[in-house]
Amino acid sequence: MESSCNHIDVCLVFLTVEPCVKTGSRRGKSRRSPLQTLYNGDQQLELLAAQRSLQGRRELLGQACLNHMRKRQVLSPENLKHLIVDDKHNLVYCYVPKVACTNWKRVLMVLTSDGRYTDPLAIPANEAHVAGNLRTLSEFSVPEINQRLRNYLKFIFVREPFERLVSAYRNKFTRSYNTAFHKRYGTKIIRQHRPDPEPEALEKGNDVSFHEFVKYLVDPRTQREEPFNEHWERVHSLCHPCLIHYDVVGKYETLAPDAQAVLRLAGVEGTLQFPMSGKSTRTDGNMAARFFKHISPFYQKKLFNLYRMDFLLFNYSTPEYLRTR
Repeated sequence: MESSCNHIDVCLVFLTVEPCVKTGSRRGKSRRSPLQTLYNGDQQLELLAAQRSLQGRRELLGQACLNHMRKRQVLSPENLKHLIVDDKHNLVYCYVPKVACTNWKRVLMVLTSDGRYTDPLAIPANEAHVAGNLRTLSEFSVPEINQRLRNYLKFIFVREPFERLVSAYRNKFTRSYNTAFHKRYGTKIIRQHRPDPEPEALEKGNDVSFHEFVKYLVDPRTQREEPFNEHWERVHSLCHPCLIHYDVVGKYETLAPDAQAVLRLAGVEGTLQFPMSGKSTRTDGNMAARFFKHISPFYQKKLFNLYRMDFLLFNYSTPEYLRTR
């Protein structure tokens, strides 16, 4: 691809807090789009509390981008691998691991399958993550990318950064079945951050402590050697929310109403429901506090600085359990 075709004409969130939709561009009709109904109000339809909350988040994100993101960036298709496209319903979804992304992928497989799938929960979790089952924005040409970014409903779901991080640690390093992660990352973390490790630990990498994981994350060598794995990469690095103008910013903490709002905007609310997890051991603030209890203030501060931008952009408060002084 020549350099002259490398630039993506993204809808910049700090230029406007109104939907990036050209007149008549959505399906070529002049009627009010779902986004206009959602964000501009409608005499025929009173906005729900969840919808007002979604509008407020967009505005807060836009202001946070103005306040904190000074560096201008040009996106390339390579930056768009986390943005899933549904051309049938004019949707673009940026998936964030550990933020209900398996179930969102299942939903999108139902929506794009032309009847092959009808029940999201009937799709095995590992099948939802198979490359090629869903198209990503990076697979399109630059003009096709620009057309979709301008005209499609773009949505993202985010989560309190440290709860997401603890959830990633628990899933990838404390589950016996995740041997690939133990070999790929666990052995490296133990080799670099454990004094006098046992040979078995160096071979298997299956007993990484949370403290060792934190030391690995804040070690400057880590990102110099390779990018963060997507399960602990910062949301702003995966989804570029100050460059791509997301119409809906959903939150894991209000997953049910936010997911329902997205399905309503997509026009499919009556055809399927978003599957909610029934896990009783889901990572929450209390569990995160227990994991951070034995992390020193020095490393807590380093880790908070690493994820600070996600806290700021998505309006999450500094956790009360943090001891950064």
